[in-house]
Amino acid sequence: MTTEIGSAPTGVSFLRRADAANYVERRYGFPCSRQWLAKLAVIGGGPLYRKAGRVPLYAPEDLDRWALSRIGAPQTSTSDRSATKVQQLALED
Repeated sequence: MTTEIGSAPTGVSFLRRADAANYVERRYGFPCSRQWLAKLAVIGGGPLYRKAGRVPLYAPEDLDRWALSRIGAPQTSTSDRSATKVQQLALED
């Protein structure tokens, strides 16, 4: 369910928590649930959100920014990350 905010000058639309989780999962392909977003709202590390009374609302742009920050760099194998760290350590010596 998308909620249009009539007084927002740019026509910003907001998503409720369950819709925000579905949006992230569909668009970026990694698991995301409303419960996980709720937990992240408490402990930190989640996307920016606003509240309308007791209802948390997420802007799609904020969800996009957060989801992209969670996705790592391209890799060709599971050892890519380790090889990069070894190379960095070798350069430091």
